[in-house]
Amino acid sequence: MATIEDVAKAAGVSASTVSYVLSGKRSISAPTRRRVEQAIATLGYRPHAGARALASSRTNVIGLMAPLRSGVDVSVVMQFVTGVVTRARDVDHDVLLLTQDDSGGLERVAAGSMVDAIIVMDVEADDPRLPVLRSLRQPTVLIGLPHDPAGLSCVDLDFEAAGRLGAGRLAQDGHREVALIGSPPEVMDRHTSYADRVVRGFRQACADQGLRHDVVHCVPTPDGARAAVDAVLDAAPGTTGLVVHNERALPHVLARLAERGHDVPAEVAVVAICPTDVALAQRIPLTSIDIPGEHIGGVAVDMVMARLEGDRPAETRLIAPELTPRASTAARGA
Repeated sequence: MATIEDVAKAAGVSASTVSYVLSGKRSISAPTRRRVEQAIATLGYRPHAGARALASSRTNVIGLMAPLRSGVDVSVVMQFVTGVVTRARDVDHDVLLLTQDDSGGLERVAAGSMVDAIIVMDVEADDPRLPVLRSLRQPTVLIGLPHDPAGLSCVDLDFEAAGRLGAGRLAQDGHREVALIGSPPEVMDRHTSYADRVVRGFRQACADQGLRHDVVHCVPTPDGARAAVDAVLDAAPGTTGLVVHNERALPHVLARLAERGHDVPAEVAVVAICPTDVALAQRIPLTSIDIPGEHIGGVAVDMVMARLEGDRPAETRLIAPELTPRASTAARGA
């Protein structure tokens, strides 16, 4: 594989001159530029990302770590990814997607100067990647909120507020026995930040409102949803309100309620925490709390650019949840 020194020798110039031709940082005479370009073409030289970074100080590439772990809804993840990629394009940056869930990939792209900044998704409450992220020279933005975000910028939906909002809406409509059908067990076992925060907010609101409540984690399959609905209704047959925070399980939850003879929303109200398009795609219009993935992805890019351009300090931004009524959530008999 040809090196920059090989190109310089073939063109009869110094390696620094080749670097200036590649980066455009200095004016090079037309004959010299043509010799260098001819040598590059003849030798098939391709500068690696680290060399480009040294030449220009910036790569115009943002690293996006979006690990495809078990239990995650890839279609929802892709809404966040779309937001990142779209906004990055607006500010003349490309995106390098990392789908591994270990710190090795982070260290490789950072040490090799392949990216100017890094955005990290699927953040855990005590995420093992945080020490590595704090040690990198590149600014980092988390889409998520760990217990200790010190030194790192964070942006996310305020999922704790979303849990409170869902329970509060059910209480407002007269429901006294409610339940949360939540994220898959493996997501909860990892203490994924968004899932933990929904549960915390839901429980707090139920306690504040004096609601009898339960939390059941749901495998997002027909059998898993059937088991979750049965667990709720068998333990508390008087349950009339559900908050569902599990996009893939949502249609199966509605199907099981129908199988058990419960009309939605006349007998059992359902508030879905999910992207609006997912709520609209169900066979019954649902009240929903949107997860604005594309918007949050775009905000993450804006935060990255602010730190790159102005050396701004780390900050945390939580997007306030909004509830969109899609159906009556009146309690049975109300």
